[in-house]
Amino acid sequence: MLGVSVIFNVLNTPDAMTNESYDNGQKQNRPKILTRLRNKIRLKGYSYSTEKNYVKWVKEYIIFHRKTHPENLGEENVKEFLTYLVNQRRVSPSTQNQALCAIIFLYRNVLDNPEFYVDKVEWSKKTSRLPIVMSVNEVRSVLEMLQGNAALPLRLMYGAGLRVSECIRLRILDIDTEYKQLTVRNGKGKKDRTTVLPESLLEPVNQQIKRVENLHKRDLNRGFGAAPLPHALSKKYSNAATDLRWQFLFPSKKIGLDPQNGHEGRFHVSRETLHRELRLAVKLAGITKKVSTHTLRHSFATHLLQSGYDIRTVQELLGHNDVATTMIYTHVLKTSGHAVRSPLDAHG
Repeated sequence: MLGVSVIFNVLNTPDAMTNESYDNGQKQNRPKILTRLRNKIRLKGYSYSTEKNYVKWVKEYIIFHRKTHPENLGEENVKEFLTYLVNQRRVSPSTQNQALCAIIFLYRNVLDNPEFYVDKVEWSKKTSRLPIVMSVNEVRSVLEMLQGNAALPLRLMYGAGLRVSECIRLRILDIDTEYKQLTVRNGKGKKDRTTVLPESLLEPVNQQIKRVENLHKRDLNRGFGAAPLPHALSKKYSNAATDLRWQFLFPSKKIGLDPQNGHEGRFHVSRETLHRELRLAVKLAGITKKVSTHTLRHSFATHLLQSGYDIRTVQELLGHNDVATTMIYTHVLKTSGHAVRSPLDAHG
């Protein structure tokens, strides 16, 4: 069994799996298994973040079993790997589940074994945690500390209840200033939804669109300006990629390469940039809670419920399939002093 340090070193070796020479007699002219995995993921329209995670776990699974081809491994080998993740790596239940999903995807969709199943997995115990929520005053303090290009997307995340991935993927055509709403396309669960566009952000958003328009014109003059389009829209609408409406609302500062096709273009701001700027603002505001970009979404939902909006409305704005998922914010309210008065206060 390989140790953690060995696995880490092999994973960081350049071109550790450039071909299937480790393939124990498999044909050399077959595409690399990770290439086949990426192609199948893209064919099914999964997000790039899912692609990266699935490739990572399949690569670790193969290396853990000393580069034995997965066709020569089975259910017991998968259990062995998952047990190692729990006992040696101490991964969380969600991480363990992600690794299992990646491996099952490999067997069912890449290795053409649709009946592949892993029974009686040793799961690590899942901890039930309430979401971290900032108060209205805490949110206000943090937002006041935001500066630069990250200020508007982070304000929009709180004001519209967006996930960070949904925010950075917004395009000009998703903004409707007349109806004061924005459209989240291909969100979690491959669903589209609409949510509120805060009235206080209408003018900043319009100014941002103007900045994107000017930047887009400069890019076109330099031979760039073609935004990456979802699915096969570039073939269906040949001029859509250079249309202003398809440009990202929050573009990157630099021209870069599309990691999926290698084309040069200006993509959206990175989620790491937003994480970094939010951490700085939280520190400057003196907030001691463990705040992440997702805390803004949790705070959005909780504050709406505090204001008297019904839970079904909040469910639709968040894009939850089940109202039970949204109900967790009612537990936050019950534990935040809004429903129960301490007996110490009663006798004070």
